[in-house]
Amino acid sequence: MYIMNPRETGKFITDESEDIHINDRKVEEVATVLAKEFLANNFTLSGWKAHALHPQEANDKAIEVIFVNDILNFSFWPDVPGKKFGVQYNGKLHTGYWSMVAALRRAEEAGKPVYDARYMCDVKEDEFNSIFASDTGVEVPLLKERWDAYTDSGKVLLEKFEGKFINCVRSCNKDAIALRNLVVENFASFRDESVYKNHKVSFYKRAQILVADIWCCFEGKGLGEFHNIEQITMFADYRVPQALEYFGVLEYSDKFKNILHRRELLQPGDRIELEIRATSIEATERLVAAVKTVVTETQKCDDAQLATVNAITVDNFLWDYSRAHRDKTEAIPFHLVRTIYY
Repeated sequence: MYIMNPRETGKFITDESEDIHINDRKVEEVATVLAKEFLANNFTLSGWKAHALHPQEANDKAIEVIFVNDILNFSFWPDVPGKKFGVQYNGKLHTGYWSMVAALRRAEEAGKPVYDARYMCDVKEDEFNSIFASDTGVEVPLLKERWDAYTDSGKVLLEKFEGKFINCVRSCNKDAIALRNLVVENFASFRDESVYKNHKVSFYKRAQILVADIWCCFEGKGLGEFHNIEQITMFADYRVPQALEYFGVLEYSDKFKNILHRRELLQPGDRIELEIRATSIEATERLVAAVKTVVTETQKCDDAQLATVNAITVDNFLWDYSRAHRDKTEAIPFHLVRTIYY
């Protein structure tokens, strides 16, 4: 069965969606706001390194660090609201994605070679669990699944890529889609696929964010240069849909709103779960096109400048906005699903 790529998935499911729809008038309004952010240089790739826990140097090690981070980058929301897994590092308690990054940093500084494929392959479950010891008394969700993904990825690196993810990057000849597909084909935990109304669809959230993180870290140069980076879509997860709903770009049915307010757990592959992810992809595609139109009508930009307006930078802006303005965006909660895919 043919598997739709994420962009095709977004358009197909949006056209069929029963409970989530896109408000194109709001797309145009929000595009004006985002265009101002772009023109104020808030879409620069250097912003990725502004997060202190991200690699600060674009070198070979950064590639391995990013790969390991993105192997484990899934499902941090708490079972009980307010009771979060957290990691104390450098005098700060980190939660969410940052808790995992901090735990790996803490382990490396304690002498564990957590970014090395041989260690990844051989680490025992008890030792792996100790790396993610909680400083809040709340265990990180899906800990066993994280160990499985981590050790399996180490084995694949050793068996197929001489123990280094950088070899995957180099083999793709600056082709972002080739790298995404190589990751999906070889590393099982990145195989983010499902079926919607008898059609095979894909989202590849973590594989795409892996490519995007490399692009951002290297600011589109060297190992981070991809000639088709604009073909990567947004990363369909929890926070960006929440921001899109807050801005009115996504409109939810009363049925879906009730599910969210009751904190009902959706199963991976549920119709509504696929619809919220897919409409987020399509909405972001429309936003990117609209932002580019506003930008080019407002100011002359060369192709290199305009290339930084894409689904990655729009996603990053919306994700950061959602985290920074939770008092606004959480009027309607994000959807809940336990999965290794986001």
